[in-house]
Amino acid sequence: MYSMNIVVEAILNGMLTGSVYALIALGLTLVYGVLHIINFSHGAMLAAAMFAVLTLNQAFGLDPYLQIPILTPLLFVAGYAIQRFIIGPGSHGKDENILMITLGIAIVIENVLLAIFRSDIRSISTDYSFNVFELGPFIFSQARVFGLAGSVVTAVLLWFFLARSDTGKAIRAVSKEKLGASLVGINVKHVYAVTFGIGFACLAISACLLLPTFYVNPSIGGAFVLVAFTVVVLGGMGSIVGAMVGGVIIGVVESLSGLFLGESLGQIGIFLTFIIVLLVRPTGLFGAKA
Repeated sequence: MYSMNIVVEAILNGMLTGSVYALIALGLTLVYGVLHIINFSHGAMLAAAMFAVLTLNQAFGLDPYLQIPILTPLLFVAGYAIQRFIIGPGSHGKDENILMITLGIAIVIENVLLAIFRSDIRSISTDYSFNVFELGPFIFSQARVFGLAGSVVTAVLLWFFLARSDTGKAIRAVSKEKLGASLVGINVKHVYAVTFGIGFACLAISACLLLPTFYVNPSIGGAFVLVAFTVVVLGGMGSIVGAMVGGVIIGVVESLSGLFLGESLGQIGIFLTFIIVLLVRPTGLFGAKA
């Protein structure tokens, strides 16, 4: 039986990890909330962003956190362009076409990464990768504390953007009523592309926060996006607050499962949670009924 200090420390460290899961899920839930489709390229683009962080670090010695203002606008532009010039025209207004196109994009990205970087596992070593903060009897990884801070700041900024800016109001209008938004002069295609861009920008920030403590290979995005799907379902499809709360809950569940069942079985708790939520509350904690 573990002491209470160990259990509490596992919970707190799970919250730190869960905050980054929440940030990954933010882009996924935002795209669903506006376009009402699942973006299957989300995980592959996260892997591409992580390799971009790795490459800039190895080529120029740039710290992952200092890459945030560089990669965030770049991935926003990439997301905007992919939706506006590939997904939008290729879907012909059909949701099933969007799903197939995003799946195809994911396959292309992953295979390009395999061709360039092979299947080797890579990581970044920074001065703070193994540093810790001590708070009484508890020990926390500095990099994961920075990840929590970055995730919270990003979520707050995104909330203010959606709540206060004209573009944010247009995004919320399109998510509620696409036809009505177009009738009052909102460019729906532009809003769709901006939403995709924001989703990919969140992945850029996630990649920069992840690399000091996580490894990367071309298929790493699949593991993270499975957790992100669980976060989105738990929090409620389309809910930003739900994504943040769901991410923290899933991080804690994974940490406690790893503590009591063993590290290799840590994700069992995540998928049990996923099944229970689907059975008990299909709309999630903050999701609205259809």
